[in-house]
Parts: sequence; C-alpha cells; structure tokens
Amino acid sequence: MDRVLEIQEIQQLAPYRHVWSDLLAITPGASFFQSLEWLEAYWRHFAAGQRLRTLIVLAAGRPIGIVPLVERWEPTRIGRIRVLTYPLHDWGSFYGPIGPQPGVALAAALAHVRRTPRHWDLLELRWQGAIGLDTAETQRAMWRAGFQAQASVWDRIALVDLSGSWDAYWSGRKGGWRRRFRQAERKLADQASISYLRYRPAGATYHDGCPRWDLYDACEEIARRSWQAAASDGTTLSHPAVRDFLRETHAAAAAAGAVDLNLLLVGGQPAAFIYGYASGGYVYGLRRGYDPRWARQGTGNLLLAYTLRDSFARGDRFYDMGVGSLKSKRPFQTRLATIMRYSHFAPMRWRAQLLRVKRWWKAGRQRSIAVGRGQDSTADRR
Repeated sequence: MDRVLEIQEIQQLAPYRHVWSDLLAITPGASFFQSLEWLEAYWRHFAAGQRLRTLIVLAAGRPIGIVPLVERWEPTRIGRIRVLTYPLHDWGSFYGPIGPQPGVALAAALAHVRRTPRHWDLLELRWQGAIGLDTAETQRAMWRAGFQAQASVWDRIALVDLSGSWDAYWSGRKGGWRRRFRQAERKLADQASISYLRYRPAGATYHDGCPRWDLYDACEEIARRSWQAAASDGTTLSHPAVRDFLRETHAAAAAAGAVDLNLLLVGGQPAAFIYGYASGGYVYGLRRGYDPRWARQGTGNLLLAYTLRDSFARGDRFYDMGVGSLKSKRPFQTRLATIMRYSHFAPMRWRAQLLRVKRWWKAGRQRSIAVGRGQDSTADRR
C-alpha cells in the first residue's frame, strides 16, 4: 500500500463521493448503511460526542478501500470507556470496509491506527458476519496490524433465505401456524378488502428516485398510532429522537435506489407497514408496525408474509428481519444468523483490561449454564 489518508471532517469526504460509490458497487455483501449518503445523514444528526476517522487506503496513488471509523464514549458497568468502532450504531446488522478486498483495506487501515496516537481504550469491530463473507477475515486483519483480537457474539438476527420457491418455503412453515394464518386472512377479508403495495424505486440514476412522501407519511402515521409510539427508546419512525434522521435518510435511499417500503391496505386505508432498505438482493427490515384498530386481525404477520412472497417473486436473496423480538419472528425465519464482534483491549488502560476480564468471566459462566441446559449462549455486550 502507498499510504492511508485519514479524514476527520465529514464535509471533506465530498470529493470522494464518486470513488466511494464506485467502490461500494464492488464491495462483497454491501448494504445501504455503508454508503456515504447514509454516513452523512447519520453524522448530521448524531455526531455529538463522536470523532470521525475515515481511512482511505491508497495503492499506486489510487483509492482501493475506505474504512469509516468513529471514536466515542460508551457506558459500561465498570464506567465509561472510549471505543473505536464502525459508525453503524446498531441501525443495521452488518458493516465493514468499502472496496473489493475488505480484508486488505482493513489491515492497512488498522496498521495506520496502530501508528497514530491512541485516544481509545477499546478497538471493537462489531457487526461482522455479512452473508457470504468470512468473519475471521476481520480477526486476521487485526492480527496482521499487530492487534490481539478477541472474538465474541454481538447479537443474533432472524433471517429468511429466499432461494428456492415461495411454495417450498411456505410449506416448510408449521402446519398449525399456517392454518391460523389463513383463518386470520379470511376473517380480515370478510370485513374489508385487502391489498398489498411495495415501493422500491430504481434510483436517480434511472430517473426513478422519487421519495414518494405520501407512502412514507402513511408509514409514519401508522407508527404514530401504534403501541410503539409510547416507547422511550426511539424505535419508531415517528419518534422525535429519530424522525428527522429517518426522513433525511429516506430521501437519500430513494435517490440511491435502496428504499424498500411495504404497506398493507385494509378497506383502502394503510393498516400496517414494513420499512427498510434493499441492496444487491439483500433486504433489511428496519421498522414495522400496525394500526391498533386491526391488531387482533394479525395485519403485521399478513404484511410480512406478503412481503416475503413478493421478495421470492422478485428474486431477492435474503430477508433480514433484524435483531430483537426473535420469538415473534420465529415462524418466518429459516435460520438465526450470528453477528460477531472482534475486540482489542488497550493493554495500558485499566478500564479496558477490567472489561476484558469481566467479559471473559461472564462468557465462561454463560457457557457453563448453557451446556447444563443443552442450549447455546450469547455473551453479554458490556
């Protein structure tokens, strides 16, 4: 590698927009979250308390990879620590370097990190395990840069493999569950007409980047009426803490051809929504909700089934239902996928070392309990 260029101001990334886009197009397992447009929107809304470190890897004077990182303070049970990590912040399931050889770019970027003054306590590359990628490549890149790397589970996601046919997939669901589903569908159809709408623009490049704010506003209105609107953690489209960010991101995603918006209409009125992003056959369900007036009719499950059926017809490859609420997603999933993290604890930082020991002890304890119960275990994040 010739060198690594570090950029710490978001506006200074603008000259690299086309390079970023070109590299993203040939990045294995890429998603909309790795786009510069997503990072710019995220940074405008959540930059406070964070330091941007975007590393552009050059070979023969030309960019071959981009590794966006951030430093920020994070709370743990032993106090706050300074973490160097990717900027995804749990908005999606996976993240990593941009470019055709992620491992090569990451190793060069981390070698640069090692040469520069250290202001962090913990180097933690989370959200690893994108479909079709070798998670151990991250660990090997850390080792090559001189960082010890401890592997652990960050989270798990419910995933639907969309290979094969809809009929084969649907027949693989439990018979009792399918019967209850059909009964709910018939009962709802007896009350009003049911229709399904999916909006997935091709993007501004193809003169098809309209945000269709009427459809997005319908999703937001359902979110506002749903039980989730009362939640304090900002998990709905309508929550004041995230509303403006998600609207800005929606416009950028529409222009990029990455929007995946699904609506279930009952009697011609929006009754349930699933909103997310699609890229290269990988679909991520970001948020979903339903109108409480139709809660007992199972509109949320109906819409998810219609969405998956349409994804089979479109030729999508995977549908990621995301983390959390795994019990409700179990009837639809084909498997649970593991999200990994790789951690390096700064050797001379006592909080980092205390956190390392705590995680080691807790992971061992959880494994012992899981073995005793005949179960798998997930290590505690903090």
